[in-house]
Amino acid sequence: MGNLRSKEPLLFSFIVSFTGMTVSYTLEVANVRFGGFSKLLFRWKGSIYKLLYKEFLLFCGVYVFFSALYRLMLTPKQQDVFERIALYCDQFTNTNFIPVLFVLGFYVTLAFNRWWGQYTSFPLPDNLMMAVSGNVHGADERGRLLRRTLMRYANLSSVLILRSVSTRVHKRFPTLEHVVEAGFMTSRELKIFESLHSDFNKYWMPLTWFANLASNARVEARVRDDIALRLLMDELNNYRAKCSLLFHYDWISIPLVYTQVVTLAVYSFFALCVVGRQFLNPDKGYKGHNFDLYVPVVTLLQFFFYAGWLKVGELIINPFGEDDDDFETNQLIDRNIQVSMLAVDDMYQNLAPLEKDKHWAQRHFSVPYTVSTAADRLRPAFKGSTFDMRMSLEDLEREQPDDTFTLRVSPPEDNKDGLLRGCSLPSLVDVSTRLMGVNEDEGPFTGEND
Repeated sequence: MGNLRSKEPLLFSFIVSFTGMTVSYTLEVANVRFGGFSKLLFRWKGSIYKLLYKEFLLFCGVYVFFSALYRLMLTPKQQDVFERIALYCDQFTNTNFIPVLFVLGFYVTLAFNRWWGQYTSFPLPDNLMMAVSGNVHGADERGRLLRRTLMRYANLSSVLILRSVSTRVHKRFPTLEHVVEAGFMTSRELKIFESLHSDFNKYWMPLTWFANLASNARVEARVRDDIALRLLMDELNNYRAKCSLLFHYDWISIPLVYTQVVTLAVYSFFALCVVGRQFLNPDKGYKGHNFDLYVPVVTLLQFFFYAGWLKVGELIINPFGEDDDDFETNQLIDRNIQVSMLAVDDMYQNLAPLEKDKHWAQRHFSVPYTVSTAADRLRPAFKGSTFDMRMSLEDLEREQPDDTFTLRVSPPEDNKDGLLRGCSLPSLVDVSTRLMGVNEDEGPFTGEND
């Protein structure tokens, strides 16, 4: 046992290197510099080379086979037949006949939007654990038990849904007994879970337990008012919605017919290229065959780009596998259970004493910089895009309005509709006064003769 424990770090590092982890290069591209992105081209893990090299070697092998067949094995008469076939196939290697760019571009865009939607659907418990920590009260054992159980139910639900969609998580928890052994579920809860028969996925059951337990906490006055209970339920529903969205992403795929169309378009295009892009005998004067270069550099680049684009679509269409750039769902589970328990248990009412901050007595103060960032304080603060706008002296002059604003008014007989055609400002005030039925000397106008 002691030897096994001493070898655990080595075993863990071996497992990580074998299963792979998400490749991140964010720090390397934080600053734009000469050759910054070029250095990324020499990486192997998570690269297009690792993803595509088998198909690329197969394409090269088939191309070399036909080239050797044409040059070394065929008779002159057979070579003529092969050249006619090559010229015929070359007609269709134009992307206007097979719209590879169109179908690939649309497909990869659709797959990327789906990939991003699945990423944003991760059931993270951060908002929920803040609501539980701030609204489920009690420093005693009962209060602690309520908070930890609520968050355990939330994490149990995410484990159940991720176990249903991620191969990594399913290998980690192949049965519900493994989930019980990991501490996400008790034996009694497992019996209740299995006693409820349903033909569908029951990942929502722990969230129902959460809702009922939160209601009991409100009855016990652990949740002090209905507003706090409403907040808990709202955050619970948001969490449940993300679990449900992950389930539906796994259930509803991109239509198979479109995936087949894209795959057939790319493979048929390069099947024609294998023959149509052969270098023919330049002495026979075929159009476009003035040189015999043996190696079709442009065709190989075209295969690398188009087939690589297709591989990108295949990679991101389901990011819950075990590829280098697939989502680290197991680490997500570890992170969620740890931070949620810390938030509702260790961090509950665990506050530092209130103290005056360092700049309490200073009205104007500045935060210090390090030597490497000292130049930033010399830059003027941004106050708006028009703050430094330059204007001429004429633009700065003020225009004084006239004292009187005169308008012509139409005769009374032409003003049948009661609209004021225009008058001087005092007249306008007088007319409006009359229309309101106000007489300064006689009081309100009643519309009758006194």
